[in-house]
Amino acid sequence: MPIQSISSLRATLIGFSAILMWSLLAVLTVASGRVPPFQLAAMTFAVGGAIGAAWVARAGAWGALRQRPAVWALGVGGLFGYHALYFLALRLAPPAEAGLLNYFWPLLIVLFSGLLPGERLRLHSVAGALLGLAGTVILFLGKGLAPALAFLPGYSAAFCAAFVWSGYSVLSRRFAGVPTAAVAGFCLVTALLAALCHLVLETTVWPEDTTQWLAVLALGVGPVGIAFYAWDVGVKRGDIRLLGVASYAAPILSTIFLVLAGYAEASTTLGLAAVLIAGGGLLASKDMLRKKPA
Repeated sequence: MPIQSISSLRATLIGFSAILMWSLLAVLTVASGRVPPFQLAAMTFAVGGAIGAAWVARAGAWGALRQRPAVWALGVGGLFGYHALYFLALRLAPPAEAGLLNYFWPLLIVLFSGLLPGERLRLHSVAGALLGLAGTVILFLGKGLAPALAFLPGYSAAFCAAFVWSGYSVLSRRFAGVPTAAVAGFCLVTALLAALCHLVLETTVWPEDTTQWLAVLALGVGPVGIAFYAWDVGVKRGDIRLLGVASYAAPILSTIFLVLAGYAEASTTLGLAAVLIAGGGLLASKDMLRKKPA
């Protein structure tokens, strides 16, 4: 995909599609059954990588995979490093607390974006990110938190995961000339590393029926597949601050999808969190909303 020719608005909208796909991660993961985390990562990243490889083959863009070591380190470090730390956090700490700490990454993206060439940190962007963070905190508080020093290693892993993903997202803009097709290679290497971790740390458990297999396939196609290609376009060519704030929509949409699927219950906490997150997104998008069409 020649992302150099895509407008900032279109790239931002493409980035939004990744956030929407990630909001399906929880419900599809639950639907996939008891497949261990690293095994699930290996299976889904293999699907996502295969989609990218088919795209590369059709376009004859194999040159996109010939990148310098720094690009591979960023791509694989971001995809595999984030997921390894997040899975570790889920093993060592309660999921609600780990998820809350992990969702510092949208705020970090907004803050780190101010360090990019040609970017300036704006007060309303930071305020919007903080509103989104407040909404996420309320959402997770509604699930009940159980802080304890015994979970400190898991909390630390979740917090580090937030830094890894925000760093990957912001630094990707420094490599804006790298074709999005290169993400196919990052996914395939991540699948290989996840498979190795699975063989060392886990016992293999395959999906038990057609529904679970379809959930795994859907994960690989969407949240752990096309979403990463869309996010690459968004962070390289779109409004990275707005994407950072909009990312707070993922946990709220995720909870809504869980409610619709019958895996969770609706609550007033969910409604309040939605209002705060939506308000934060509108505040952060003030510049874009004020732009007049050319």
